[in-house]
Amino acid sequence: MPFLVKSSDQKQITKWQHHSNSLRPGDVATVEAARDVLQGKSKRGILARILPFLGPAFIACVAYIDPGNFATNIQAGAQFGYMLVWVIIASNLMAMLIQTLSAKLGIATGMNLAEMCREQFPRPLVWGMWGLSEIIAMATDLAEFLGAAIGFNLLFHIPLLAAGILTGITTFIILGLEGRGFRTLEAVIMALVGVVAASYLIETFLDRPDWGQ
Repeated sequence: MPFLVKSSDQKQITKWQHHSNSLRPGDVATVEAARDVLQGKSKRGILARILPFLGPAFIACVAYIDPGNFATNIQAGAQFGYMLVWVIIASNLMAMLIQTLSAKLGIATGMNLAEMCREQFPRPLVWGMWGLSEIIAMATDLAEFLGAAIGFNLLFHIPLLAAGILTGITTFIILGLEGRGFRTLEAVIMALVGVVAASYLIETFLDRPDWGQ
């Protein structure tokens, strides 16, 4: 279902759509293919129409497969069994709603939520929202950072301090890939997600769980 807007807002939306970062040549084809799909102009098959959107989907899924989530989910499953499955269903429904609203905002305006807040809200409120967002991001990233550092420690038997430094360096390297175009960043994230998924499946079979449970 297309995201409908009032005709009186069309001029402002057109202005927003021109407000975007310059794209690298390798990214232009992907953006054009995605735009054709959203406008109903694409004549490709179903799989080909999905491909331009797989990169953002894999980047979003990283939030669900980080070390902190693994540790929390495994502990909760071992302690409570299936009693908390309803929490997973409810939280995923809320996440789907937020992702849908975010996608509609991007389609209609060409801007993300942070950019839209900057355009619409007074500067003092924007600074306050930025500070709160930074605090929340640091709180949630702490578990992932520590999980990665512990992972390096277990894999390479290096001190935790060195593992933490290595984690920081790796993080900045991955963030730096965005300067080479979003397709490069998406490819790296997809590869890392594949490694995590393969590792989890291999460990599951090596552990030989009781499938009857």
